[in-house]
Amino acid sequence: MALGAVQFYPADDFDDGSRIPIAEFLLRLRQIGIVDRQILAALEAVPRSLFLDGDARHGPLFAERPQPIACGQQNTPPIIVAHVLKALALSGRERVLDVGTGTGYLAAVLSMTARHVYTMERFRTLAGAADARFAAIRSDSITAVFGDGIHGWSEKAPFDRIVTMASAPQPPKYLIDQLAPHGIMIMPVGPADGLQMLTRFKRVDRVIESEPISPVRFVPMIPGKAVRL
Repeated sequence: MALGAVQFYPADDFDDGSRIPIAEFLLRLRQIGIVDRQILAALEAVPRSLFLDGDARHGPLFAERPQPIACGQQNTPPIIVAHVLKALALSGRERVLDVGTGTGYLAAVLSMTARHVYTMERFRTLAGAADARFAAIRSDSITAVFGDGIHGWSEKAPFDRIVTMASAPQPPKYLIDQLAPHGIMIMPVGPADGLQMLTRFKRVDRVIESEPISPVRFVPMIPGKAVRL
């Protein structure tokens, strides 16, 4: 399902909740069939502008295209986050691995709907900034680490859910191996320089079933910790 572009214009200060933009965004989600109250409440609870970098804080809070963030990376549009939450089918009891923390927005929203979120970031700059944001929202259900997410987090595995917004031609074996029985993983699959498919993978016994969600374009998954930044 292709995602159309809609613009929302926020107030500058995240503390006021930017009520008009979030109301418009939640209406947009209902119009495209995302009506789960837990998902809508989670998106409303996380102050979006706190999780934006630089000039993006003064632009559309809920832009439907990825926006640039530090270290040459991109954020995940909230409408994609909503689709991810729907596909993850969280009950509140799951342990979730989030690979590629970025600004921390996805991890923060996930923490509202899961038991605990473990999030990994290969850029030390992004990891530190995200950790400060998690402290600002007083979250005690997020564990963040500066590390190589492509290998997952074996010490904390298995995970009921795994999500990454970095693309790869195929889902990495390390992540598949850390998925619990009946677990679900969401990630974009496809070429680094072309259109990818956001895909839902589910472990059923020893078989991994896949289901397409939406065409997307995201930065590729890169192995190792970043030497700089």
